[in-house]
Amino acid sequence: MNLKENVIKGRAGEKIAEDYLKRSGYKIIEKNWHYSKNAEIDIIAAENNTLVFVEVKTRTTLNFGHPFEAINNSKLHKIYTAIYAYMNNNNKNNYKSFRLDGIAIIGIKNPKIEHIKNIGQF
Repeated sequence: MNLKENVIKGRAGEKIAEDYLKRSGYKIIEKNWHYSKNAEIDIIAAENNTLVFVEVKTRTTLNFGHPFEAINNSKLHKIYTAIYAYMNNNNKNNYKSFRLDGIAIIGIKNPKIEHIKNIGQF
């Protein structure tokens, strides 16, 4: 699979995750928020008084491992960098707490969605 196909698959997975979060009562605040070329937050949402940063990983099959396996320490470091930048540059006073969630999308047609809350501490 080439880079363009991976980007298309990733965006499709992010849309699936966004729709899932909306159905679950989350308010979407930002999508694909970039701090730098290498530091991006896929989805920023609010759940009641909690600001939720969401990392979305998509796989069409499990042949190359589970999507959550791609959220390693290096990836977390990049996400944390973007989270801190976002929090320093945006009004966070409306929220009592913050967390990082992971959403795995397995398959694009009839996707299986796995949502793990609070995958990392910051």
